[in-house]
Amino acid sequence: MDWRLFFTTLGIIFLAELGDKTQLTTIAMSAQAEKPWSVFFGAALALVLTSLLGVAVGHFITDLVPTRLVHIGAGILFVILGVLLITGRV
Repeated sequence: MDWRLFFTTLGIIFLAELGDKTQLTTIAMSAQAEKPWSVFFGAALALVLTSLLGVAVGHFITDLVPTRLVHIGAGILFVILGVLLITGRV
């Protein structure tokens, strides 16, 4: 286990997820539900599955495309999404 990579990933994902729409949705569902543990376990499983999907797709893509090109493509997509968000087109 690469502990440095583990804790870097944990910190980045934790900070990125704070206050995002997933957390706000979970807060709203928990406030409405009589069973907050069901909301917790459902949300936790959903996050695990989406992370698994991201890791699997990322691993598959890097088998086909060099990592440098993946980084460049991701950077371009983030810039495009940022511009779209700033201009109100998304």
